[in-house]
Parts: sequence; C-alpha cells; structure tokens
Amino acid sequence: MRSRRRATITGSLAAASFSAVLILSGTAGADDQGPGSDKGGKAVDKAPAGVELTTLLPERISVRNDAEETEITATVKNGGTRDSGPIRLLVVGFDGLTVTNVEGCSAISRGDLPEGSNSGFACALDDLAAGASKSYDVDATYDLDSTGKICLPVQSSDGGTTFWQQGPVPFGTTNPSPNAPATPLLLGTDNKPVAPAGDELPKTGPARDLLPLAAAGATLIAAGAAGLRRTPHRPT
Repeated sequence: MRSRRRATITGSLAAASFSAVLILSGTAGADDQGPGSDKGGKAVDKAPAGVELTTLLPERISVRNDAEETEITATVKNGGTRDSGPIRLLVVGFDGLTVTNVEGCSAISRGDLPEGSNSGFACALDDLAAGASKSYDVDATYDLDSTGKICLPVQSSDGGTTFWQQGPVPFGTTNPSPNAPATPLLLGTDNKPVAPAGDELPKTGPARDLLPLAAAGATLIAAGAAGLRRTPHRPT
C-alpha cells in the first residue's frame, strides 16, 4: 500500500493462546488523519507505579471506494514518569473492518481470535520509556455496506493483565459517498451504509460490557453497544 516510515519493533512476543471471547485510520496519507484521539478508551487493570498507558486512533480515516481499503495509525503512549517494561499492543478488527497487516507485529491465528472479531495482530514492545509513544501503520479493509469497529488493548507481555483498552470503537459516516473516490469515516460514528429508503443497519450482535480473552487471562472492556438501530426517515 504505502511506504512505511516507522521502525519495526523488535523483541519476542510471549506465546499465549487467544482463543476465547472478546475485544484506523487513514487516507492515502497518514498526515490526513487528523489528531489522535483516545475516544472509547478506558483504564482496566492497575498499571505499575509511575506507568500510564493509553492509546490513540485518528479522528478520521478515508476508505477508497474502488478497493474498500484504508490505512490507520495506531499509537500506544506511556504518559507516566517510569518506563513501562515489556508490554504488548493488540490491534483487533470487528464486523466490516478487517485488519490485514500491522507493520512489525504478528498476526493472531483465526482460531485464537477473540470472540466476535475477524482479524487481529499482536505487537510486542520490550519497553516504552516514560513520556514516549510508539505508532504503528495498520492496513485494513472496510466493507462500506456494513458497520466496522476496531479495538486496541494494551497488556502485560504475557497477556495476563490489561492496563488499557480503546474500543471496540466504530468508524463510520452518516453521509455515504459511493460516487466519490473515497468515503471519509469518523471515529466514534456508526456507519450508515448506502441503502434504498435508508434501511436499518445490519445487527452486529449483543452489546457486551466485559469481553474477556480467556486463554490469555485478560479482561477487555467493550465500550458502547454494538449494532445500534437506525430508523428510516419517512417524508410526511
């Protein structure tokens, strides 16, 4: 897709099975994604003293209508006063958003994906210094006829503790543009696919407040309810 300018993270990824129950964005250039946002993020388990881990996603992405492809910048930050030690970031896709690659990270096998997700990558960091951040280039596809969500949990290296989780948070638009070269999507917006008479969105399953990664021993907090219903507008 696009040239990669960020360094690949080195370090071993702890072997852990992700089988269980669970857990963006770009234009043709990352510079067009707007400022990063922690919308839909929540601290989960207590981090070590002096460590403050969060994530950021772009406020907007752009999906190319011909191939339904997009690029996302996912960022993990340590806003604390002490180095983090070994941690890992997960990048997980849901519904119409499928993560196809995260540079420098390892794909989670389909059988080990969290329940309800369709794709995911695990990114190992040996350490994240106090005040530092690390950004990853994420390649994804987005089915514009559906809804789409992404989730960024930050865990201990063995997956036993989840310090922070952003999402699953939607990208979407209430103003589809099928005849344009690309469709802009906003973070925290439920997608309204192009449909005759404004048909309601496809349902994406029951809302979840807790989405545990059982085999990894992590608890992932899901933000918001999935599958919001939209009522067709009828002229009077």
